Amino acid sequence: MDCRICVAGGDLWVKVGGRVGGVGQMGGFSHESEHDLALMVSDFLENGSGGGESWCSSDSDSGVSDLVHLAEKIVFYKNPVSQYESDLLSVVHSLTLSMNAKDLNMNKTGPCNASCIRFVLVKLLRRSGYDAAVCTTRWQGAGKVPGGDHEYIDVVNYTSGSSERLIIDIDFRSHFEIARAVESYDRILNSLPVIYVGSLSRLKHFLQIMVEAAKSSLKLNSMPLPPWRSLAYLQAKWQSPCQRMLHPEEQQQLGAKDMLMSHKQCIGHLKRLQSVLQSETETDRFLRPVNSDNIRKIKTERRRHSLLRTI
Repeated sequence: MDCRICVAGGDLWVKVGGRVGGVGQMGGFSHESEHDLALMVSDFLENGSGGGESWCSSDSDSGVSDLVHLAEKIVFYKNPVSQYESDLLSVVHSLTLSMNAKDLNMNKTGPCNASCIRFVLVKLLRRSGYDAAVCTTRWQGAGKVPGGDHEYIDVVNYTSGSSERLIIDIDFRSHFEIARAVESYDRILNSLPVIYVGSLSRLKHFLQIMVEAAKSSLKLNSMPLPPWRSLAYLQAKWQSPCQRMLHPEEQQQLGAKDMLMSHKQCIGHLKRLQSVLQSETETDRFLRPVNSDNIRKIKTERRRHSLLRTI
């Protein structure tokens, strides 16, 4: 069997038996350390693959039945649990669809890796009255959980003297892509929100469902679950201590050619994101229009808490 680890164009790819698959990608952009990913993939291939001996043979009908049951759970948890979440979801969709290439070019001078999209969205959300920031998490490997890093957006909602932290991940589906997925798994993957907007507790339900779905899909092909798709690794992305930032960190200035290529990649990512998001928006029967009166009240309440924190 031909097993190789390749780094091409900034993305990590694993070639196994003539098939090539991406690892830890985010719509073509990897924000996780290539070195760490290379080590974890190498270790998995050498010590954790196990081939067909890692799984007992199972009835394929049973595996498909499990996936159908998990698909029903996705539908249940996909709906926002509060009016605030529903309104924020609509605002995030609207702002994402309103972005253009000029916004990205004006935002960052270093390598993008899709960060510029997140920082532009944070800027637009803050203009709309939301306490939004880009969050960067980094964690050390422990046991079978590899180390890594991740970047997403959070919004803090202040209500009645307390606060709630909501997560926004602009490329949610990519965290659950697996090799040789069965058709039922692909349907579950495509039923996930294009952009996740919601609480950490609801996010945990998605993670648990997708890990079980990945296990079922891989088991049908006599393949084990790779460590970078384990529940502990996925939870570390959003539950590890994070650094909140309103502006990108200063980075070394790129040359004109590299700058052009970097923004071309991000612009392409934005266009793909907008296309898929537009399709989801048009077909999602549960997506409700933003109530402008409620949004004004939310903005007023947020500004009031923001002023209180500065006093």
